[in-house]
Amino acid sequence: MAELLKIEDLCVRVEEKEILQGLSLTVGEGETHVIMGPNGAGKSTLGAVVMRDPRYVVTRGRVLLEGEDITAESPDKVAKRGLFLSFQNPVEVPGISLSNFIRTSLENRTGKRIRIWDFKKELEQAMEILHMDPSYAERDLNVGFSGGEKKKAEILQLLMLRPKLAILDETDSGLDVDAVRIVSEGIEAYKRSVGGALLVITHSTKILESLQVDATHVLVDGRIVRDGDASLVEEINASGFEKYAG
Repeated sequence: MAELLKIEDLCVRVEEKEILQGLSLTVGEGETHVIMGPNGAGKSTLGAVVMRDPRYVVTRGRVLLEGEDITAESPDKVAKRGLFLSFQNPVEVPGISLSNFIRTSLENRTGKRIRIWDFKKELEQAMEILHMDPSYAERDLNVGFSGGEKKKAEILQLLMLRPKLAILDETDSGLDVDAVRIVSEGIEAYKRSVGGALLVITHSTKILESLQVDATHVLVDGRIVRDGDASLVEEINASGFEKYAG
């Protein structure tokens, strides 16, 4: 499996606080990796740093995408290279519809103009997978959406943008059982149609049930303290993170 993302000895701070402390991780093309750990371990920070959130300062180490150093790249350039982040708490954006947001993002991602008719047909098909009311396409992005609809809108973007690597930051957070199932179906559809890689940051395991997990990593106090396969998820479900603390 060709190497897609490589994180080398990454140390990161925000303001004066060190959050990631020498973290290393490699994700191959098409692989699904799971990041688990207690609150405050640095899981969301990892996703934000890979996507080049300017609030976080890299003090040591680097992030490579397909062998090229992207540690100092701007967020828009990283996104154009095929990285995607699904937010834990999606923001509301008044004044731009969900449909226009996705179309503009897709045109920027590909550098090509998209025919309206083709785009709308593909968007409708993706919304059907997620059981989304078609009227949401013309509503302002996330404005007045329920928590579940916001998360579905994130997965809709995933299906439409077709990234090489998607980082899902607790996409299942706050969702009921039915919503988790529908979101999981959308993620599974992305894997089937695109074959892209996933980096899933999660506390729950329901969202993983339809996915083939290649590797699991336990993150505690800014460090990966344990690596394993899919069976490590079940071990954590049974015993928690206490034995890794300290």
